[in-house]
Amino acid sequence: MAETGSGKKRRRRWVAVFLIVLLAAFIWWRHAGRKERAGGPAPVAVGVAEAKSGPMRVTLDELGTVTPLATVTVLPQISGYITGIGFTEGQLVQKGQFLVQIDPRPYEIQLEQYQAALAKDEASLAQARSDLARYEKLAAQDSISAQTVSDQRFLAAQNAAAVKADQANIDSAKLDLVYCHITSPVAGRVGLRLVDLGNYVTSGSSTGLAVVTTISPTTVIFSVAQQDLAMVLEQIESGATLEAAAYDSADTTKLEDGTLTAVDNQVNSSTGMVKLRADFPNTDGRLFPNQFVNVHLLVKTLQNATLVPSPAVQEGAPGAYVYLVQPDHSVKMQPVETGPTDGVNTVIIKGVQPGATVVVDGVDRLADGSRVAVAGSGGQGGGRAQ
Repeated sequence: MAETGSGKKRRRRWVAVFLIVLLAAFIWWRHAGRKERAGGPAPVAVGVAEAKSGPMRVTLDELGTVTPLATVTVLPQISGYITGIGFTEGQLVQKGQFLVQIDPRPYEIQLEQYQAALAKDEASLAQARSDLARYEKLAAQDSISAQTVSDQRFLAAQNAAAVKADQANIDSAKLDLVYCHITSPVAGRVGLRLVDLGNYVTSGSSTGLAVVTTISPTTVIFSVAQQDLAMVLEQIESGATLEAAAYDSADTTKLEDGTLTAVDNQVNSSTGMVKLRADFPNTDGRLFPNQFVNVHLLVKTLQNATLVPSPAVQEGAPGAYVYLVQPDHSVKMQPVETGPTDGVNTVIIKGVQPGATVVVDGVDRLADGSRVAVAGSGGQGGGRAQ
């Protein structure tokens, strides 16, 4: 069926309308595109902070072990049966406090024997000296031979030596009686009992009777890397007293404050570490022998250092750098030389001056020259109080 003239006109009209709409959409797209290109990409929302001038505590954080000043295994010095135990396991004891009693009766009997021998030999010595005096008087009158006098003189000397030997035996027996009454050689905490009442112990025993460990004061031994040793030695040689703080294994709770007292005389060649010792009063006993602790050693405090929040410092191909916010709200990638950090702030040795504004949040979306919009302030510069 042939299309009428009115139908053709209607179709041409719809085609014309479609073309006009398409042309209008194209013109709008071109205009919007130019506008977007003229304005550039949308600014990146970032957080910023101002570089500050302030103190920075240079601290070495190391893992250490609580090491008592003395750990003494109490050994028997004589043999015998244990007749008394004067301590409770885990008890704090003082130096000289009674711990264990060994049966003293065999040694008391031996002492009496030595004392009797001494009395006998002293009597013999007195008789020999009396005879010697009489012989010497007779020899002066030519009433006795010189040989008899000489023999008597030797006999008196032998008896004198026997008396000295008896006295030494008596002193030894008295010392054995002292050893029967065993006391603590140091003040500290006594460990678990190693022997029971009625056990027979000997002087050759290696297990011991008890172990006493000093508690207060105590020390912590820790290690620092050899590259950090120079600044520690520099402070020690200048006469400075380095403060050390012991924290728990989670590094959250401070247990005790102390001071550095000793540095080992060599570097461990297998680890590149050097051992250091710090003393702690430990009056409350919070540091327990062989406990693992975190040691924060304050080496020095830098004054008037340029500080920026640590998140502002980035690492990349040029090394360490920060993004500085410019007056026109663009950013500049600024290479920097960094110094110590406390985890919150980082010292900038070179590249940033106090008062500069650095980006601390959103740096992963930036490039050199990017435009930014400040969304909030990051952490302010300044050393962390410790």
